[in-house]
Amino acid sequence: MNSQEDEQLAVMTDFTNQLLSADRTGHDMTHIQRVLNMTKHILTTEPTADAFVAQAAALLHDTYDDKLFNDVDQAKARVANKLTTIGVSDEKQLEIFKIIDNMSWSKQRFGKPEPLSLAGQIVQDADRLDAIGAIAIARVIQYGVAHGHELYNPDIKPRQAKTKAEYRQADGETIMNHFYEKLFLLKDYLNTNEGKRIGEKRDQLMHDFVTQFELEWQQQDY
Repeated sequence: MNSQEDEQLAVMTDFTNQLLSADRTGHDMTHIQRVLNMTKHILTTEPTADAFVAQAAALLHDTYDDKLFNDVDQAKARVANKLTTIGVSDEKQLEIFKIIDNMSWSKQRFGKPEPLSLAGQIVQDADRLDAIGAIAIARVIQYGVAHGHELYNPDIKPRQAKTKAEYRQADGETIMNHFYEKLFLLKDYLNTNEGKRIGEKRDQLMHDFVTQFELEWQQQDY
């Protein structure tokens, strides 16, 4: 990367921070920074990927997420305007937006995502790895509390959602069921060898946590 790209990424960081600094659902700037750092790490193992596009997508991937913004088109236009203002080429913008528009879990499960470039696969892995592991446990609780979800109810079984609308439906959702409905599935949808290596360890930690939680809830751990 060159100095201009470094400066552009710095502006994107400030821009994203302004948009997400008040978030309380686990999609705040600490999440963005972890995704960016993981993207940089995986890039060291995938040197042929476009490092600028990957880092830009990592920084901007939640700036028009429909979970966070009511008017997605308006939010996306705001991002495009910022990128144009700081001199990011139309070609690079297309690559960045293609990644963001096709990297989400809901798009992969319930939509028809376009194939991702290597840069996109790296960012997708980085974002998913933040939904696997110890921090993921905290984030899923944080998100569930913010949306008023019940912590756990053994009478409510994990859902088998067939559409994005069903997946986002709060009725019948519990915080602990989200592990079965999404987080335990992510490991098998990672792309890069490094992502898979990291995901394996983090996935086991989540399984151990949920197993212990259910045993304690049922008072069967003693």
